[in-house]
Amino acid sequence: MKRMIVALMLSATSTFALADDNTCLSKKYDAYIDASLHWYEDLTALTAEQDPNLTEVSQWFLNGRKNHFELNRAAVHYYLENDPSKVATAQAVEGWLKLEQKDIKVLASRSDELGHLARTTFNDRQSKRHHQNYELRSAFADLLSHPTKIDTALKRYNSAISKLEEIKCQ
Repeated sequence: MKRMIVALMLSATSTFALADDNTCLSKKYDAYIDASLHWYEDLTALTAEQDPNLTEVSQWFLNGRKNHFELNRAAVHYYLENDPSKVATAQAVEGWLKLEQKDIKVLASRSDELGHLARTTFNDRQSKRHHQNYELRSAFADLLSHPTKIDTALKRYNSAISKLEEIKCQ
């Protein structure tokens, strides 16, 4: 009887530790997603400020990035709880999740929020590119080749990444 009680206590303790670790890992990944989204928000805002003709395509691009990152956020949360082998937490946080198009297609068949996010991202990837996509990419290349233009945004991103790298989970 004592052994069964001890075994139950140990399994409950490890379950709580795993839940705490998953919470920590989720928060760390959330910090990565938030930093990435802020980076793209800053980059698209700078691009539209530099060339107002690119405002619409910048918003189109940003919406696609938001869809992509919100899918990844939801997928990491889901997989940490249900299939941790799909989240490579031993790697740098940006490499934790590798969703290929076939994985997104499978997730898109779900009827929950994760399925909705996957369908949205899948549709984004299948849709026709914005007619100013090339101009936007050229504007990004121009911005990124002039570090002083992106200094504030880059410092904000690097600071956020440094802070999340300090998060240590079990």
